[in-house]
Amino acid sequence: MATFDPAEATATYLSKLSPEAHSRAVAYTQGGHWILLWTAVISLAIYVLLVRSGVLVRLRDRLEARGFGPLWVSALVLGAAFVAETLLNLPWSVYADWARERSYGLSSQPLAGWLGESALASVIGLPVTLALAVGIYALIRRAPKTWWLWSAGLIAACSVAIMVVAPVYIAPLFNKYEPAPPGAVRDAVVALAEANGVPSDRIFIYDGSRQSNRYTANVAGLFGSTRIAMSDVMFAKGADLAEVRAVVGHEMGHYVLNHGWRNAIVLSILAVLALFTVDRLFAPAARWLGARGVRGLADPAGYPVVVAILVGLGLISTPVTASLTRIGEAEADRFSLERVNEPDGLARALVKTIEYRAATPGPIEEVLFYEHPSVGSRVRRAMDWKAAHPADVVPVTVVPPPARPG
Repeated sequence: MATFDPAEATATYLSKLSPEAHSRAVAYTQGGHWILLWTAVISLAIYVLLVRSGVLVRLRDRLEARGFGPLWVSALVLGAAFVAETLLNLPWSVYADWARERSYGLSSQPLAGWLGESALASVIGLPVTLALAVGIYALIRRAPKTWWLWSAGLIAACSVAIMVVAPVYIAPLFNKYEPAPPGAVRDAVVALAEANGVPSDRIFIYDGSRQSNRYTANVAGLFGSTRIAMSDVMFAKGADLAEVRAVVGHEMGHYVLNHGWRNAIVLSILAVLALFTVDRLFAPAARWLGARGVRGLADPAGYPVVVAILVGLGLISTPVTASLTRIGEAEADRFSLERVNEPDGLARALVKTIEYRAATPGPIEEVLFYEHPSVGSRVRRAMDWKAAHPADVVPVTVVPPPARPG
């Protein structure tokens, strides 16, 4: 009997894509690294423009002259700033988030559809962001020495609230979620959920192809809002039962291992550090950016200075945040292998993600930018698992795709 070679099996899986397809994936992935930089540069340019134009300072002065109190001044000045930055950033967003995706075949969504969903996201997101920002400025006024600590707690609470609300009330505004129909796929997912303590009463297939051609699934929600959702792209790309089990097992790993809670805690710690840095750097940054008329950190007219600092911090901390996410993805892979034991199903699914995630980056590139372990390394771990558990290999079961949402 031939000896199973994990390295050879990995190479075989990666060779399922042509050299041209791999080159295209590398171009897309490495271009994405530049997108990170240019997004930060363009954002900084917008904030410098808002600061030096003095428009927020003049708006603040007019509102105060008309007798508006600090709360209303903050709300109206920040609201104007949010609308301005959204509109000024729109051309870049059209390129980076829509045109570029279509050029690489990762989306077929028309521009009108993308613009409509972006507008809907703004209608939902801007009021929430505005309320959070007004709350933070109120904390700055009331607790000028410790505002950054209280604000980090407020941000964490909002993050948890969004995790609870989003699957039930927000996600269905952008996609149609249909209960997975009876059959092998649903039965397999229900069995996995029940075996791993995941709620099994809300299993959906959604029309993810409406926005993207990416192969994906997720388990989202907290406190009774948890649901399992699989994009119709999985089935359009020929997912067999082993793939479904492996991918959903990976997503269940995030839930069972409490990655949502861990991410909320990590976000809180990073928010404390970031806001403390803002507290210390605001004055010199305001001088450097030419923020004339801004009275200090508690002045909402200085909002562009605050976010300029945060953009810089976010860019610098990319390797840290990417690595934290990458660790969670590796843990979820291991969970899937241990609890589901579909190494070939996981490998086949991973190969289908190479078109938007180059398979074999250099180690430095992976550490700096990758939020997932490289596909090559993930497939190799799956094949190492298969080699270590030869008696447990499960035969592949091909199933017809479930009905796609209308």
